[in-house]
Amino acid sequence: MHRTSLKSLSDLLQRREISSQELTRFFLERTERFNPGINAFITLTGEHALKEARAADHRLQHGEAGPLTGIPIAHKDIFCTEGIRTTCASRMLDNFTAPYDATVVARLKDAGMVMIGKTNMDEFAMGSSTENSFYGPARNPWDESRVPGGSSGGSAAAIAAGMVPAATGTDTGGSIRQPAALCGITGLKPSYGRVSRYGMIAFASSLDQGGPMTRSAEDAAMILNAICGLDARDSTSAPQPGEDFTRDLDRDLSGIRIGLPREFFDARLDPAIGGLIMDAVRELERSGATLVDIDLPNTALAIPVYYVVAMAECSSNLSRYDGVRFGYRCENPADLMDLYCRSRGEGFGDEVKRRIMVGAYVLSAGYYDAYYLQAQKVRRLIRDDYRQAFAKVDVIAGPTTPSTAFRLHEKTDNPISMYLSDIYTVAVNLAGLPAISIPAGFLNRLPIGLQLIGDYFAESRLLNVAHRYQLATDWHRAAPETYA
Repeated sequence: MHRTSLKSLSDLLQRREISSQELTRFFLERTERFNPGINAFITLTGEHALKEARAADHRLQHGEAGPLTGIPIAHKDIFCTEGIRTTCASRMLDNFTAPYDATVVARLKDAGMVMIGKTNMDEFAMGSSTENSFYGPARNPWDESRVPGGSSGGSAAAIAAGMVPAATGTDTGGSIRQPAALCGITGLKPSYGRVSRYGMIAFASSLDQGGPMTRSAEDAAMILNAICGLDARDSTSAPQPGEDFTRDLDRDLSGIRIGLPREFFDARLDPAIGGLIMDAVRELERSGATLVDIDLPNTALAIPVYYVVAMAECSSNLSRYDGVRFGYRCENPADLMDLYCRSRGEGFGDEVKRRIMVGAYVLSAGYYDAYYLQAQKVRRLIRDDYRQAFAKVDVIAGPTTPSTAFRLHEKTDNPISMYLSDIYTVAVNLAGLPAISIPAGFLNRLPIGLQLIGDYFAESRLLNVAHRYQLATDWHRAAPETYA
């Protein structure tokens, strides 16, 4: 049951061969059994889940159900959930109970999905390994001595271990795609503005985007159907009409041009992973696609540009956590300045404080023009590279990560090395494009991911290419032996 697709689970529920309560208990039992070793969840909501499951069964019984009704899901603990603790994996919000649902949460609730818990993550989504969590690191189900990626590592690990069939994540510089690749699942980062950011606690407002994490592209399409669309409460929400992302999944790939950027296959990529990625794109070629060599000349600048822009925006967004209105407050402050300094110093972890400090520096009066303004100019050049590429091709393909999952604590003392694990993902966020990572093989028994990048609001095409690849291969069906 824990390896069954959302489509198949939906069919079982619609035919009344299983109830939502039975399905929910099944996944709650697996989570209670396996989570202590993986640490994928911060909060489990068993009683709440069973209440939602009973409501889903009522809808199913009375013919009021949709395709997702009654299916369990987990939410990354960056999405506000009414009446349930929302921590962002930070001491700063350890005691925060959200008074409302994020739009993503509300739309999935309206679709009848059952929330079983909130998943672990890097604090305020700042990290690539889920080691920067106040609640301890999550672990990779394929090898528990390794990281699951980040910042949505808890969601990825929970799906890979079969604790939940789907989860939400957020992607600021690769935080859906990178953990999806390292855990052997499918992760979709939609176009900026496709999914509402309302109720998604901000890291970097011009980069953040929520999206689905699932076992397959078909499952991701089903979730995206429910969460996309204009939201008047989010000023960055795009006025795109709704569409059925499952409609064109089976369309053949004849005439599809797939671009292969030379910059994605350079010395930074493990040659063995490069070989597996080329095997994957040749499979797409056998399915009817045409391969085209392209250039993205400003790719090498994406990491420094991203970390200037992201840190500047995080410095601004996190200034609200001051120990006064909500969140962590230090004990017995001597005066107002002591309250501010100790509350922020004790409430934030090392990586968050590092990024706040760098962000404050690049936004300061003496350095704004030299760093932040220059980064925004180069960001435009990166976006223009993709515009020119999409005049020649329909989809861009390459690796999601330069290596397989690294060991816990391997990079914690070297932040720059950690940042470089995002070299193939951050440019997508800077440009606001959609991208998906899908399983594409194994290296030393660890999964690797194929990244597909699309033009603005071309999620249907991306999902079509990913789905056709998954029809021709079975990498997405593989499971860690311990959790099979």
